[in-house]
Amino acid sequence: MRGSVTARTPAARRRAVRTAGALVSAGLLLPLLGAAPSSSPSSSSSDDPSRLQGAFAAAAAEYEVPQSVLLGVSYLQSRWDAHGGAPSVTGGYGPMHLTDARTAIAGAPHHSEGKEDPRGDDSRGVLLPKAPAEAKLPESSQIPARFKTLPRAAELSGQSAERLRSDPAANVRGGAALLAAAQKKLGKPLSDDPADWYGAVARFSGADDQATAATYANDVFAVIHDGQSRTTDSGQHVALAADSGLEPDAAQVRSMGLRKAPTGETECPATVSCEWIPAPYEEFKDPQGNDDYGNHDLSDRPKSQSIDTIVIHDTEGTWEGVLNLVQDPTYVSWQYTLRSTDGHIAQHVKAKDVAWHAGNWYVNSKSIGLEHEGFLTAPDTWYTEAMYRSSARLVKYLAKKYVIPLDRQHIIGHDNVPGTLPSTIPGMHTDPGPYWDWQHYFTLMGKPFKRTAGPNGGLVTVAPEYSKNRPEYTGCVKAGETCATHGSAAVRVHTEPRDDAPLIKDIGLRPGGGASTTGVNDIGARLSTGQKYAVAGREGDWTAVWYLGQKAWFKNPKKQPTAVDATGPVVTPKGDAADVPVYGRAYPEKAAYPEGVPVQPVTPLPYKLLAGQKYAIGDKVPGEYFYAPTFDTAPHKVVRGKDMYYEIQFGHRVAYVRAADVQVVSSGS
Repeated sequence: MRGSVTARTPAARRRAVRTAGALVSAGLLLPLLGAAPSSSPSSSSSDDPSRLQGAFAAAAAEYEVPQSVLLGVSYLQSRWDAHGGAPSVTGGYGPMHLTDARTAIAGAPHHSEGKEDPRGDDSRGVLLPKAPAEAKLPESSQIPARFKTLPRAAELSGQSAERLRSDPAANVRGGAALLAAAQKKLGKPLSDDPADWYGAVARFSGADDQATAATYANDVFAVIHDGQSRTTDSGQHVALAADSGLEPDAAQVRSMGLRKAPTGETECPATVSCEWIPAPYEEFKDPQGNDDYGNHDLSDRPKSQSIDTIVIHDTEGTWEGVLNLVQDPTYVSWQYTLRSTDGHIAQHVKAKDVAWHAGNWYVNSKSIGLEHEGFLTAPDTWYTEAMYRSSARLVKYLAKKYVIPLDRQHIIGHDNVPGTLPSTIPGMHTDPGPYWDWQHYFTLMGKPFKRTAGPNGGLVTVAPEYSKNRPEYTGCVKAGETCATHGSAAVRVHTEPRDDAPLIKDIGLRPGGGASTTGVNDIGARLSTGQKYAVAGREGDWTAVWYLGQKAWFKNPKKQPTAVDATGPVVTPKGDAADVPVYGRAYPEKAAYPEGVPVQPVTPLPYKLLAGQKYAIGDKVPGEYFYAPTFDTAPHKVVRGKDMYYEIQFGHRVAYVRAADVQVVSSGS
């Protein structure tokens, strides 16, 4: 049957790879062909669980698109999930991620949670980020073509835009129509050989440069090569049989009239598309007429300081708008931006230099920041598989280059970065939020979270099954209003082992002692996938861990566990100390500062690590402070003290304790 994965003969698959130069060479494709198929069962659906598979078959036959191509493209867009009709962070709908940005913006709330100083160095004054512009309805002509594929699919398929947004089967049919139209525009026949569709797949990405279009197509054909099988978020069983003999016609990209993106000084793996769009390092006058500079600091890492953390962010703007911001010397900066629709990467700041992104100067000076495109700030939106894959490859590359462990003590969200002082905790940002799929992300890096010890290991790694873990959140669209229900990487903690018990309080987030809430941006009582905590007790289906100086209970039933057993080193107060202070930055002691460098206070946060409690360790690090007060780098210095600190998983955010205050023991002891 036309479009069938199994209909092609071996001879039809044995066509040579006709390269378009190094840009789309077999060397770029082959590293992508080793990813193992993933499986993630989801919630059941009242529909026939084979309905979506049938929709792919029907659409492939109707538009004469090989079914494997249609399935492969959809997998790279959404992993075949429909997300209940909710738009992605860039206004894409359904299994084919058909984009309708104007409609998505019209229905989106605008908010900008957190008022942190992205630089996070209080010794240099407060740098407040610019408020993002209100989401306005642009004219259709002002929207890039990659953000309006759904209206085009409506024209081609004769279906209404509303149906394409809400009906997964219709959405698949619209995607097939787009692929067939792309194939015809390239002057290619509607062949039943998937290898002939490389160019159409590259065009479907919406990329405007050759490298990104080729990388996207390579990823789709890697999915087809390996095969995939999973149950979607609506309980649909979808499978794509592996086609290991497939050799696509990669040379088609050369004739598509796409630009060649400048790679410049990029630091990226060969398996992603990456271009150099530098952030400025410039002097300017502030509004008061004083000398100032931005938007990052020059340094010499890792010679001057180790790079030990990668911080995951999401943006509050479109790709084009965010690039304008990072090129503004009066704004803030980060090392990389990733595009949602196709996974394209732009690098702005060299890894050796310090970007202003995390709201904590100590973390900034030792980290690399990745921003993931998303102009829909409602946190119940979702991210594309293309962006997850590009991001995972980039993180894995950086981790290997700078010897950063691939774990949640070193690969953290912006929402895991601690406040520097008690006064800064309430304003710290909470992206990427509870819907970032950390388990899938780490699986793509070859480091899935799994059981590493028996029940007496003394630690647990948070690891709910994303699609089945569906806690209720509020405030995605309107304060107090329940968010759309779907998978989450987060688990809530209570004061007692029962569902109706109060949530754990965060006295730093709410200094007045207010209660934690189910708000989507409220991290006061929230564990996140991959984080490790010391076990404080077990009772029936409930497990307790030490969290913010309290015993915190979360539901962890054997039939559907939300955490798995682990083991490792932990810290506990030394000797007979009743408690020890906790810090948001690991700064050196007073005696370490040379003349001319102002001493930075070592100010504890409003929490205590109490006697008898244990917390999982990340790194042991020396106290450090990067002094960078001027545009001229001559006075810049790294102050390094004798005081040592341990990074610990203290609450939702990490924290630091002085090594002199604690002792390290085995979690199982």
